[in-house]
Amino acid sequence: MKSKTYVEDLKTKSAAELQDELVAAKKELFNLRFQNATNQLDNTSRIKEVRKNIARIQTIIVEKAKTAE
Repeated sequence: MKSKTYVEDLKTKSAAELQDELVAAKKELFNLRFQNATNQLDNTSRIKEVRKNIARIQTIIVEKAKTAE
C-alpha cells in the first residue's frame, strides 16, 4: 500500500515541511488541470491521486495543530 507509507512519511515531517508539500501538491494539481484542459494530459487518474494527497496533507496538518494545543 503506497498511501500508508506516504501518510507515515507525512507524519514525520514538521509543520513547515508539510506546508511546503501542500504548496507543491497544489501547484502540481493546477498544472495537471491545465494540461487536461488543453488535451495534453495522458494519465487523467493522476488528478484524483493528487487531490487525495492534498487532503491527506491537510488532515495531518490539522492533527498536528490539535496535538500542539
